[in-house]
Amino acid sequence: MPRPLSRRAALALTAGLVPGLALVACGHDSPAPEGSSSGSGGTRTVRHARGESTVPTRASRVVALDTDALDSVVTLGLSPVGATTVSAGAAFPAYLPAERLSGTKPVGAIGQPSLETIAALRPDLILGNQVRDDKRYDELSKIAPTVLSRTTGPAWKENVRLHAEALGRQAEAEAVDEAYRAKLRDLVTALGGPTRTAATRAEMARFLAGSPTRLYLNDTFVGSLFKEIGLGRPANQDKPGFSLEISPEQVDQAAADVIFYSVYGDAAKSDQGKITEGALWKDLDAVRSGRVYRVDDNLWMLGIGYTGAGLILDEIRKDLVPAGG
Repeated sequence: MPRPLSRRAALALTAGLVPGLALVACGHDSPAPEGSSSGSGGTRTVRHARGESTVPTRASRVVALDTDALDSVVTLGLSPVGATTVSAGAAFPAYLPAERLSGTKPVGAIGQPSLETIAALRPDLILGNQVRDDKRYDELSKIAPTVLSRTTGPAWKENVRLHAEALGRQAEAEAVDEAYRAKLRDLVTALGGPTRTAATRAEMARFLAGSPTRLYLNDTFVGSLFKEIGLGRPANQDKPGFSLEISPEQVDQAAADVIFYSVYGDAAKSDQGKITEGALWKDLDAVRSGRVYRVDDNLWMLGIGYTGAGLILDEIRKDLVPAGG
């Protein structure tokens, strides 16, 4: 059974969500000495996308193979011993506290982890997903118990529950979720209530170097957040799927009351300039009313977890709620 969450820890979790970080703010675990097993002793069986894995009752040396798993591990109170990065040599996500990742070793890029580096860390648990690491599941399992979620994105809450079960931190996850839902309710109230919130059509656009501009649909992390908040969606984006790609000549498809946007890669190699300097863009309701907001691409695209989601709610509140609201 997971260790009960103390009142102090629960309060710390709730307090952590006030500035946007759903982190265990006190008493977080440090990795066990290299080569040692989980300090709590014993094992449990966890069912996941690839079957069942026997994991430590309370894992302490964890490797995270994607950004959602990394968010979960840090949010639930651990400093992982290893984690992948978005590309070779890249830093860990800047929205997570640097001090919590100061001892975390990069183990390669997402989808291309170094098995040798992972093995050298002597983990007692590896967290990943089938999209990235299904083909190397058997090899990973020989290093340490490996738990894979099916996918990422809109299933992020389901994945956090799986991560919490694998980590033996269900009580911490419940406290984090409770604090997140309170933050969500406060945001809707600040936006003027459910009816007014639903009347505001929100959009997430992403300018990508070397690729068409994307408008994100409902089967994405950010799409799921818009739905949870209760924000309205443009009709052409309020549907299942990942994204709608548009050219500079199709900017009318980006019509919305509010546009959040980010840039991935070199902006000069994307359609950002062609689109935002054009007459079609300038004629959009959101542009004419000054309700276009640039956001951090790494956070909004990769912050797939309670800490990332909490920070995004904070940004939405800052942009859409009048000062003092």
